Amino acid sequence: MIVMETEATMETAAARCWIENRRVCLELTDGRCVSFPAAKYPLLARAPQNLLEKVTLRLNGLALRWEELDEDIWVGDAVGGKFPRAGRTLAHA
Repeated sequence: MIVMETEATMETAAARCWIENRRVCLELTDGRCVSFPAAKYPLLARAPQNLLEKVTLRLNGLALRWEELDEDIWVGDAVGGKFPRAGRTLAHA
């Protein structure tokens, strides 16, 4: 397995997003393609496939949104590997 470090900034934006084998896939505006397991986020880990696939880009590609799940993820955080820690919620962060 090859591990590649991916640099992310607050300006890291996605041009498109999709779900493949329960992975969130992103094509970034700089041409890079990255993906991460939906299981990295508790709400996405529990989501049925049909709701997981309803991901949209918001804020000019800076954020991912799952309206029916009420989940938002900054693209820069996901690309940079800044995933929520197990057992913590945003209310307690």
